Amino acid sequence: MSEAKPFDIPKRLVWDAYQRVKANRGAAGVDGVSLAAFETDLKSSLYKVWNRMASGSYHPPPVRLVEIPKATGGTRPLGIPTVADRVAQTVVTMVLEPRVEPYFHPDSYGYRPGRSALDAVGTARKRCWRTDWVIDLDIKAFFESMPRDLIERAVAHHTDLAWVKLYVGRWLCAPVEHPDGTLEERTRGTPQGGAVSPLLANLFLHYAFDQWMARVYPDLRFERYADDALVHCRSEAEARTVLEAIRGRLAKCGLELHPTKTRIVYCKDDDRPGEYEHVVFDFLGYTFQPRRAKNRWGDTS
Repeated sequence: MSEAKPFDIPKRLVWDAYQRVKANRGAAGVDGVSLAAFETDLKSSLYKVWNRMASGSYHPPPVRLVEIPKATGGTRPLGIPTVADRVAQTVVTMVLEPRVEPYFHPDSYGYRPGRSALDAVGTARKRCWRTDWVIDLDIKAFFESMPRDLIERAVAHHTDLAWVKLYVGRWLCAPVEHPDGTLEERTRGTPQGGAVSPLLANLFLHYAFDQWMARVYPDLRFERYADDALVHCRSEAEARTVLEAIRGRLAKCGLELHPTKTRIVYCKDDDRPGEYEHVVFDFLGYTFQPRRAKNRWGDTS
């Protein structure tokens, strides 16, 4: 390691990061350079990424903003980094992920090795048989709202690598470029669409939600996939109390629950009669609703 290269970043790591980016494909960023164009002189392209990261001179370009239509109406802002920036972000992700993954909660499913949305849905279905009430949590503009200082504090808790902390900080500060070319400075959050963003989101919610739930409500089960979460409760009264506690906890962490999309749901079925305002909820693309089927004891209704 020379004075000009203060950070020990193996070239092989940059190559492996590029392989991940290639597998995930994706559109060009603000520079208009597609993956195919990046690969026309691949050795030079990857060397530039490594050289700048290892020397401490890497500064991420703005993130290209694209509005993606949501199935429920409205749009979701998606930030598309350049191909080179996706490689750089993946380098940091590959170093940071093994350091934080062992600490994550078993009921955190999103963007984790060996876990899937189907795993979360399957677990939720089993727990809905056992408990009568569900809190369906929806965090308002989660990726855009996370406080930067809390993200950086969580990262620093798990690594002493100066270059990892340096570049995470720079990505959190990178501006967004709108379709008309105007730049918007960001003071919070991490763009949804960046390679490092899912890991930072999981790390943030590990401390803001998962660990807090395990400490304050150790007997309550939940499933969380990124910012989508369900909490299972034994009574309506308990659900109301827990929901208000979660609302207060997230507010302390700079987050807000969506006022209309967050709701308490009664897991109504043939063994659980009665009426309630909400008896249906959606989780990760699957609808949970009352239906005539085998009950908890295997009897057919």
